[in-house]
Amino acid sequence: MSLWYCSVCHSEFTSKEKPATCDGCQSDDRMIMETPSIPRNLDAVRDAARKKMKGICAVYPSCDGNFDKICQKEAYGKPIGLGGAGSGQSFRANGTALAAIRFNMSVVGEHFEPDTRCSFLGMDLDFPVLASSTAGAEKYNDAIDETAFCKSVLLGSKEAGTIGLRGDTWFYTPENHPSLKAMKDCGGYGIPIFKPRSQEVLKELIERAESYGCFAVGVDLDGAGSTIMAREGQPVFKKSVKDIEELVRFSSLPFIAKGIMRPDDAQKCVDAGVSVIGVSNHGGRVLDATPGTAEVLPLIREQVGDLVTITVDGGVRTGYDVLKMLALGADAVLLGRDIIRAAVGGGTLGVRLHLDHIHTTLKKAMFMTGTKTIQMVDSNILF
Repeated sequence: MSLWYCSVCHSEFTSKEKPATCDGCQSDDRMIMETPSIPRNLDAVRDAARKKMKGICAVYPSCDGNFDKICQKEAYGKPIGLGGAGSGQSFRANGTALAAIRFNMSVVGEHFEPDTRCSFLGMDLDFPVLASSTAGAEKYNDAIDETAFCKSVLLGSKEAGTIGLRGDTWFYTPENHPSLKAMKDCGGYGIPIFKPRSQEVLKELIERAESYGCFAVGVDLDGAGSTIMAREGQPVFKKSVKDIEELVRFSSLPFIAKGIMRPDDAQKCVDAGVSVIGVSNHGGRVLDATPGTAEVLPLIREQVGDLVTITVDGGVRTGYDVLKMLALGADAVLLGRDIIRAAVGGGTLGVRLHLDHIHTTLKKAMFMTGTKTIQMVDSNILF
């Protein structure tokens, strides 16, 4: 007899053969491992992800979109995988922009323990880092069931003291939507971000999110360029200010407009009544040759002031990167590719281990810049 462990819900059970499904959460055998194989640290999680995502992602120490990386090698006519659009300039720009920012180190003063607690849309979080609205992990070598992936992100985020956003993609339908199914199973703990589908379909999805008890809803406005959605019979559209206003009024929840890269677009979204502006170039996956998000974030903050909450993603790999983004004007920072790898490599546990690591390095960065609380973070800590 062997002792088995479900990496999604942490159930343990004994059986001679590997179970086909978990009795606790119904995840399939891809999420079940022998107890001695449970990853005990983040290196083990990443090693497991590297094996499962062979040919898709090598889980490099440096995830920068350079041409020597598996994800960014030119592959004509093949799916984009985890790479960036075109030559990957936007993917690389995200990391390059962050790497160019330097801290002002401060070591004289009273000793303190950094306080990372914060509030996001009225939710009390242990630190201002959220899992981004990724989707489609099931298509990476069939390494993980999509609903189990979504649950792992949501539950791992919750265990780490924060919350996860969940996305939308070409094989999600209004009738079979893994993100919404996972949030229902998790008691509404999550924030769905939908592709810019028709207004009627979005309203249907928003109503379901509200009925499940979700904290907020949003639309991935930069998903308007998704050709695969239309190819699969699920067309997406650019949204006008009037369209966004209609969705904001329709929902009783705070509304997130994600995919903003220009101050004037940000202002239009504020005028439409959104609660959150998501600064994002979709990880460099929808348009080649954009600036890095760290370059446009201060301009967008300057434009909208304190009228709205701002999130940002793009090239964020460490707690140091998180602090840079906060100093540039973000209220919360989103992680995408790293969370995918963590979920594939270790399910809920993998996501928690990764977020715990980010939390620890964020505290280190705050301590060495003399930043006692998240509320004290500003551009003065940057060189």
